[in-house]
Amino acid sequence: MTYRNLSACVADLERHKHLVRIDAEVDANLEIAAIQRRAYRAGAPAMLFTRVKGCRFPMLANLFGTMERTKFIFRDTLRAVEGIFRLKLDPFDAFRHPLRYTGVPRALWSMLPKSVADGPVLRHRCAISDLPRLISWPMDGGGYVTLPQVYTESPDAPGPMQSNIGMYRVQLDGPDYEKDREVGLHYQIHRGIGYHHAQALRRGEPLKVNIFVGGPPAMTLAAVMPLPEGLAEILFAGAMAGFRIPMIRRPGGLPILAEADFCISGTIAPYQKPEGPFGDHLGYYSLAHDFPVLRVDAVHHRPDAIWPFTTVGRPPQEDTVFGDFIHQLTAALVPQVFAGVREIHAVDAAGVHPLLLAIGSERYVPYAGERQPQELITCGMALLGSTQTSLSKYVLIMAHEDAPSMSTHDFPGFFTHMLERTDFTRDLHFVTRTTIDTLDYTGISLNQGSKLVWAAAGPRKRELADTLPGDLPLDARSDDDQAVTSGGSFGDPRLFGRGIVVLRGPKHTAKRDEHDPAMHALAARLAHAHGLDGLPLFVVVDDPAFTAANWDNFLWVVFTRSDPATDMYGAGEFTHCKHWGCTGPLVIDARLKSFHAPALETDPDVERRVDALAAPGGPLHGYL
Repeated sequence: MTYRNLSACVADLERHKHLVRIDAEVDANLEIAAIQRRAYRAGAPAMLFTRVKGCRFPMLANLFGTMERTKFIFRDTLRAVEGIFRLKLDPFDAFRHPLRYTGVPRALWSMLPKSVADGPVLRHRCAISDLPRLISWPMDGGGYVTLPQVYTESPDAPGPMQSNIGMYRVQLDGPDYEKDREVGLHYQIHRGIGYHHAQALRRGEPLKVNIFVGGPPAMTLAAVMPLPEGLAEILFAGAMAGFRIPMIRRPGGLPILAEADFCISGTIAPYQKPEGPFGDHLGYYSLAHDFPVLRVDAVHHRPDAIWPFTTVGRPPQEDTVFGDFIHQLTAALVPQVFAGVREIHAVDAAGVHPLLLAIGSERYVPYAGERQPQELITCGMALLGSTQTSLSKYVLIMAHEDAPSMSTHDFPGFFTHMLERTDFTRDLHFVTRTTIDTLDYTGISLNQGSKLVWAAAGPRKRELADTLPGDLPLDARSDDDQAVTSGGSFGDPRLFGRGIVVLRGPKHTAKRDEHDPAMHALAARLAHAHGLDGLPLFVVVDDPAFTAANWDNFLWVVFTRSDPATDMYGAGEFTHCKHWGCTGPLVIDARLKSFHAPALETDPDVERRVDALAAPGGPLHGYL
């Protein structure tokens, strides 16, 4: 089954019990988002809300909420797309196993978009203010499109082959936008639309943009697919859809997705305006910053238009399924894209970009008496040098030769392996004053911070402790120390995993782009302590009980609240010829900083309303 539009997908999902209709009135202001988040956590069916307060368009939630449903949607094309990827690795496999590839020729033909003269999306027009005004979190700055397909073409080489489709959030309204004439277009660093915008500015031309909502589900998947630069997402969409994507070509304008539910057309203005705040997928708010503005020329929609949406927040959320699905599709390609790398895992629990775990090969000097990171460092730098992995903040990479059965999805095993083998005087490699993910507020400014390649190879260097000593030197020991810890003391140490100590620190008060003297003082005390050889990692947090409760909490707190260069300290730390290392335990400051964006919190009144909807007799009973 292939879906040429969203209505066909909805009808088929309903027939197969993968979708339910909700006819009770719901509010797009916070309430429907709270429902969607609960539906995802419950593994509920997709939900079509037919009565949205103050809006004539139905809204669709949780479409990709489970891996089972996502694979069901692409059940007739998934094998062919997997075949294309497999042939890229081994072209001769088609001769050995021809039956595996029966669908590949059709999939390749489907990759070419099809030009058409008209389509359902052009049947009706409306205004921006007629669209659903989805507000997901209490501090959001306005209504947002959360599943957009933002389409642009290269001004230097117009046409679909140099096009880009990205899921860049779109703010429909707010105090700074002219009603129905302007929308905010938030595209982050390292996004394809940025290259097109740069070309347009160089040429002195406005950049034309079409924002599609809905349409074939394959287009939504394509918008989040991390394809190599130069490979147009619309080609991948055709392969996943199982047919050539019909695009309406009009003189003087960008092509329009014929089967889209909505299309917002416009041009990038020669000015920026504040966009945000917005509750984002790291689990914090993106604050208001100046971003491009789209001057709206027209809003079109099809007769049976449906508004699909999702809600992001602290992982896992619905976009977690996207990430897992994409990983399954592309995992086999990793060694071809990154020479020497066998496996990577952008950790969803840590917000994806903050933490990348990797397994590589260490083959540079196989004749050496003791293996140490060399090729692994090259692999780590390669991961930071291309594709979406370049946005990673912490890259932890181990040698396959040391543990052939290790998986990057085994967090306890992976961290134990790294901590047993790391030489902290040698194996930490920092990149400072570089670009980081726009959504990450741990750096020294917007889009700027540091990265770390932490490599480990060779034999075990220590046995990790599974108990805490009774005399950890955490509190101040002198008047000088007391001065720098006057905001509170260090305490409540807990062993989290073997060799990892989580402890409470005083409230952070240092300025951005500054080390905290209290952390230096703690590291100095640990340097003079005895019996810490089996405790190589100390993590300072605001709430040790929460952080140490499970791996999801630990990964989220540690890697979304720290910048490698600013927030890593060490007992016996030194800098030699610009290389930083330490002789004793490594200390990470994972407290919320005075300059961080606030974490997301729900509205209690909204949660109570959703409780009532999910109670026995309520329209959502049995689903949430």
